[in-house]
Amino acid sequence: MDDVLMDAPLFSALDAEAAAALLASMNERRLLRGDVLFAEGEPGDRLYVVTEGKIKLGHGSGDGRESLLAIMGEGEMFGELSLFDPGPRTSTATALTDAVVLGLGHTALRPWLTGRPEVAESLLQALAQRLRRTNEAMGDLVFSDVPGRVAKALLDLSERFGSPTPEGLLVTHDMTQEELAQLVGASRETVNKALADFAQRGWLKLDSRSVVLLDVERLQRRAR
Repeated sequence: MDDVLMDAPLFSALDAEAAAALLASMNERRLLRGDVLFAEGEPGDRLYVVTEGKIKLGHGSGDGRESLLAIMGEGEMFGELSLFDPGPRTSTATALTDAVVLGLGHTALRPWLTGRPEVAESLLQALAQRLRRTNEAMGDLVFSDVPGRVAKALLDLSERFGSPTPEGLLVTHDMTQEELAQLVGASRETVNKALADFAQRGWLKLDSRSVVLLDVERLQRRAR
């Protein structure tokens, strides 16, 4: 089985044989960039694991504004809340790039939760980590300025999507400037100003839908 899947919370607690059996009960969906996998407010009873590409989870407000809650990459799982508390989706899942996801419905997962306690434990751990990140993001909105949030977002993206190059750490985030601003929770103009300042200081180099981090240590200090 692909290492990407075996690292996913749903599979990491299983041996190869059990993981293969679980995989057989999942359905594959292929998405083109911009395709909506599910929309906010729709009923949901299925979780997804990303096997290729990236998915963005967004939330819309009544006045038409949008915020990005998270960017999910290969091996990451989303939509699991609906399995424990079926109800309307709390976000919209859209393909940020061409992507492939595997879906697992509540009915198919239930025997695994009851017969394999380690699967339930792994899912609960993933939910706890998601809640911790959400609480941290809320704290950042209150206590951190925009440049600090931008630095922190880039560092988080670098941990998941970064690859070393001779020049620095290449982070292919695949977001537009507007999407990056939605992720940080600020206006595009303010985020662009922070990025331009970081670039002028020599901390990073900007590129289309990617960034090269040149001075990770200084970005870490700015993110605190």
